[in-house]
Amino acid sequence: MTDPADLERNVQYLMDRTAILDCIANHARGCDRHDTDLLGSTYHDDGVDEHGATINSGPDYAGWANSTHAATADAHTHNITTHTCEIDGDTAHCESYAIVGLLGKGSSTVQLMSGRYIDRLEKRDGTWRIAVRRSTVEWTASADASLLQSPFFTKQAFLKGTRDTSDLSYQRPLEADSDAPARWR
Repeated sequence: MTDPADLERNVQYLMDRTAILDCIANHARGCDRHDTDLLGSTYHDDGVDEHGATINSGPDYAGWANSTHAATADAHTHNITTHTCEIDGDTAHCESYAIVGLLGKGSSTVQLMSGRYIDRLEKRDGTWRIAVRRSTVEWTASADASLLQSPFFTKQAFLKGTRDTSDLSYQRPLEADSDAPARWR
């Protein structure tokens, strides 16, 4: 039989890990959907984000990220892969590997970047948020994305993500016949 105190600690750990991973995932989603509110909610008000030479406060990060992404890419996806986390009370140190795909302007090329988010998250008032994020870049690659404009692909009319809350991922309830805000054509 498990000691109730051990069980309580284990459940709290699992709840904290889930909340931390949700914060990291919401950051990626907020970037890709240009959802300023969602992205901003992943940082504490005094949080700091470092992307190379650019350092933003948590509240300012979303505006910078959205304008940078809009200026350089037609679409992008931030994919979180390996994620490790060490929790010590109300502080967590995390490392999240990321692969970012950036569809270039004109949608004919794609740039891939792989790096890591090295984070300190803190739980304040019961909510885990980023206190410090430092981003690395480990490698990049460029590729041809012209398939997206080929007749073979466009006749398939695949769904296309939008950089706002009209994206299908926000629709509740999602229905099989819901109108898609965008398709590749």
